[in-house]
Amino acid sequence: MPDFPIRKTMILIEDIRHEGGPPAATPRRRGVILAVVANPFAGRHVPDLIGAMDDLKPLGLEMSDRLIEAMGGLDGIDAYGKGAIVGEGGELEHGALWHVPGGYAMRERLGESKAIVPSAKKVGGMGARLDVPLGHINAAYVRSHFDAIEIGLPDAPRAGEIVYALAMARGPRVHARVGGLTAAEVTGKDGLR
Repeated sequence: MPDFPIRKTMILIEDIRHEGGPPAATPRRRGVILAVVANPFAGRHVPDLIGAMDDLKPLGLEMSDRLIEAMGGLDGIDAYGKGAIVGEGGELEHGALWHVPGGYAMRERLGESKAIVPSAKKVGGMGARLDVPLGHINAAYVRSHFDAIEIGLPDAPRAGEIVYALAMARGPRVHARVGGLTAAEVTGKDGLR
């Protein structure tokens, strides 16, 4: 059973009031939580990684709970995403381990959520940045919620580490006006519309 001890975590919350146009009646809140963990697979090829996803599930739940709390509670959170930056000695698959524990943890904690959790991952050194995509939690085709939040830490990932990230948002982009399916029109049956 692999172990992923945490070196550090970080939470970032931002409230976007405008994007050059008039201030929004309600600012858009975006948040992200990062966990820098040791990579138990660094420096070697392990053919079977599947079981490690179970080992990461408690981390996904803990991070989801902390981010929801930092966002001010569940009410209105309607977008999410996840990501990973794998440090030296690791491989992209070690970031892919986050798909189930990160994505399903947010879905469990946010309740009804049908849409796929958008994701990005890469291998990078200390200070690497990653744009974590955001999408509506119930309908992938809600254009007003297409967004990304940049993550990264100046001292991570070090060799033999992984940065796992979860991101959430409340509301559409501040000046969303490119049409398409609106959040009010979502049926939430198939994760697309």
